Amino acid sequence: MLDVRSLILMLLSSSWGVITVVLICALVYRGTLSSMEADQIFLDDAEQHYYQEQLAIIARMSRLRGPIIALSLVSNILFLTTIGVWIYQGYSSF
Repeated sequence: MLDVRSLILMLLSSSWGVITVVLICALVYRGTLSSMEADQIFLDDAEQHYYQEQLAIIARMSRLRGPIIALSLVSNILFLTTIGVWIYQGYSSF
């Protein structure tokens, strides 16, 4: 049976893994959106829908900025906490 310290380490590492996978998915999605974004568009009045599509892509990318920053912070904190608990377990077992 698992003791409390092993359970805490397992929960920390599992939650770090889940958060990191979600972060990677968000980064891949942002990369996909940025590949659809055009640097320059020269349009006449008949092609205004292309302009609207570009504005929608830019809006989606800007909405992703906050969650990506938050997920990065949580992932880093969980990783450092997991390493700290692992080191603490190693020193307390002596």
